[in-house]
Parts: sequence; structure tokens; C-alpha cells
Amino acid sequence: MSEESAVPSDLKHYRSWGGLAAHDCQIVAPEAWSAEPGLYRKPALAYGNGRSYGDSCLNDGGALIAARQLDRILAFDRESGLITCEAGVLLDAVLNHVVPLGWFLPVTPGTAFVTVAGAVANDVHGKNHHRAGTFGRHVRAFELVRSDGTRLTCGPDMNCPLFAATVGGFGLTGLITQVTLQLMRVPSAEMRQEVVHFDGLDRFFEIAAESDETHEYTVAWIDALAEGAHFGRGVFFRANHAPASDLPPGRAARPLPFPIKPPFPLINRLSLLAFNALYRAAQPRTPEPRRIPYRPFFYPLDRVNNWNRAYGPKGLRQFQCAVPMAQAREAVEEMLKRTLAAGETSFLTVLKIFGDVPSRGMMSFPIAGATLTLDFPHRGERTLRLLDELDRIALAAGGRVNPYKDARMSAETFEASFPHWREFAKQVDPGFSSGFWRRVTAG
Repeated sequence: MSEESAVPSDLKHYRSWGGLAAHDCQIVAPEAWSAEPGLYRKPALAYGNGRSYGDSCLNDGGALIAARQLDRILAFDRESGLITCEAGVLLDAVLNHVVPLGWFLPVTPGTAFVTVAGAVANDVHGKNHHRAGTFGRHVRAFELVRSDGTRLTCGPDMNCPLFAATVGGFGLTGLITQVTLQLMRVPSAEMRQEVVHFDGLDRFFEIAAESDETHEYTVAWIDALAEGAHFGRGVFFRANHAPASDLPPGRAARPLPFPIKPPFPLINRLSLLAFNALYRAAQPRTPEPRRIPYRPFFYPLDRVNNWNRAYGPKGLRQFQCAVPMAQAREAVEEMLKRTLAAGETSFLTVLKIFGDVPSRGMMSFPIAGATLTLDFPHRGERTLRLLDELDRIALAAGGRVNPYKDARMSAETFEASFPHWREFAKQVDPGFSSGFWRRVTAG
């Protein structure tokens, strides 16, 4: 265990990225818990780097296992691209290790500061879902320690029920201690990106259909405050890994701090109008391909440390849904219009197409169709009312709401999104729990 990964026992260091704090928790080192899990009578939960938005990473009244202490890369075969890491290794550390050798993560979320085990437990998706599916499809094996002391190696062909339950299983099936992942070979550390401005949702769906055929990565930003003739406008980003070049690679911008903790949200209608105008103006107006470093393409927000502080002391609430394609156009329009009518301000509104690549996880979120993500400063009941309304729109369209980014989903919404959850519950370790799990199952 390196000195940098030593996780402090003070509870103030245990929060979700959405701003929820841990309360009344016992902090346990993973080695101590794994050696004698029976000593800990409180329900346990692994805590990685705290990048979950809601309470799926919190366990008030129980024990939090400080999984970031498991921070070693154990093996890497640079010929086959198989890498074995301890659970608490950040994706950022994996990238630093393998990109110079011509390898890349097969799937990555919008931040590199999540742990490998967290990526498994949330079965994260990325901008290439239409090609590669979710993270769990590329996991070859992991070690799982159960609360009865059993150590199991799980994989697509080993302990299959537990493997399927653990991939996307909210960390509830036991403690993941290490993961073996198949990486993807890439020709360079740069991306060949194209930027396309579009004027409405119909045009988005046209560009998305075209781009998914030709590009590994696709995603769009939506101007959530645009109304009237400009409603649904946005910017579409598509890219492939750039071929090797004799030119020196471009450098990503250096990280910037967010130095203050404002007593109120800095994100409001006025500031967001200005940001959206500047953001659109800053994007190239022609779609010619440009070589850029991989980090600003995949992780634009990672450049600003603690950017979640901009949402104020009550934090942020993120909403993400997935809706089948047949209903996607109408449902997305209705959600965006409902957000405008409510007077809420979504700083980062993202729209993408999920492919039909099946997940290996029982509780994985993506389904074939469109996925819309919005995030809001938490302003109390008005924000919660809007989120409940967005839930209803998604469910009425035959879709589901993402539990991995949730902080307030009702048990009814959870069951409507995942009607088979009781089958999953049979694989949950009886010694594990979380605030999220107790809330959505009334357990």
C-alpha cells in the first residue's frame, strides 16, 4: 500500500460526488476485513474514490471498507493486453501505465478518477457503447471475498451467477480485491475528433445513426436552455483513435483547481446562459478531423479538480435514463421541455445512443436506445419534484433510470426500471448493504 493511497479514518473524507456525506460509519482496512470478516457485525460496503453521485457508495450505520488502499498493478502482459490490478487502482493509473505501450481502456466513463472495482460494480459505460458495450464485457476475472470468509475467483466461465451479479451489482455481493481486464490496442495516444453543430433533436438522431457506423466514440452536448426555434440544438462529438504519427503528440492542458467552496450554487440561469454561449462558440464550426490528446476528449471535467463544488453546499443531483429507440425522440423532447418549464438549470446535458451489445451484468443500466443525462444544483423540493417527473417520463416510454447515479430514487421507480431485482438480491452478500439498497428495497 502506498502512502498516497492511505485512506484516512475521519468521516469527512467519505462523501459521494453529489455531496452526500457519510454518517455513523466504521472505517475498516481491506486487509483487516478480509482476514476476519466475521468480526465486523455491521453491514459492510467497499468505498473506492467516492465518484458515485448518490448513496450507492455510502453505508450509514455500517462499515466502509477503504478499498483505495488496494492500489497496486499486479501484472501486465504487453503482448496480449491483459492487466491485473488491485481493486483500488484508479483508471487514471492504468492509463498512465499502458497508454505509452500502445494500449487503452476498452470502455471508460467520463472521469479517469474511478477505481477499477468501482468500474466493475457500476458496470460503467462510455462513448463507445454501440461498439464495445459496458466495462464488464471486458473483465476476464476478479477475486471476490464474501462476508463468510470465502474467497472466490469469478469470471464469465467461473462462478457465473456471482460474476453476473457483481458486474453492475452496486458493490453488494462482497469485496472485490483484484480484477483482470482485457485492454484494447491503439495506434497512438491521440484522437481524431470531428465536431458537428446541429439545430434540433431530429438532426441529432440523424447524425448519431450515421456516426455510430463510422466512429468508435460518439456523444452530444445539448444546450438545455435553448428555446423556440433553437430548442434541442447542440454539438456532436465523434472520434476514432488517431493513427501513429511522427509528430510529437499534443499536450493536454494542465489541471486547474476549483479553489473555493461557495455558500450557494454558482450554476444558475444567468451563468449557464453565458457558459452555453461560450461553449458553443468555442467549438470548431467545420467538421474537419483534428488530432487532439485523448484526455480532453474522454475526461474534459477532470481538468478542474473538485468541480462539483460549483453546485454549492447542497451538492448536485444527477439524472440519467435510457429509453428504447422507438420512444426516444419524443421522450427526450418531453424531458428537456419539462426541465425548461421547471426553471431548473442543467450544467451538463449529454445525449448519446446506446447500442444493442448485451451486458454480462444482471443489473447493468444500458439498454438499446437513447440515454439522456442532466445534472442540477440541489435546490430542495423543487429539484426533487422535477427529478420525479423525469422518472415518470422515462418509465412511461418503456425506459429505466440509472441507479448508479441516483440519490433519491423511490422503490417503485427502481422496481419499474429493474423488475428482476429480486433475482439479483439472491446473490447479495448478507453482510453487505448500502444507503441506496436499503432505500430502494425498504430493507
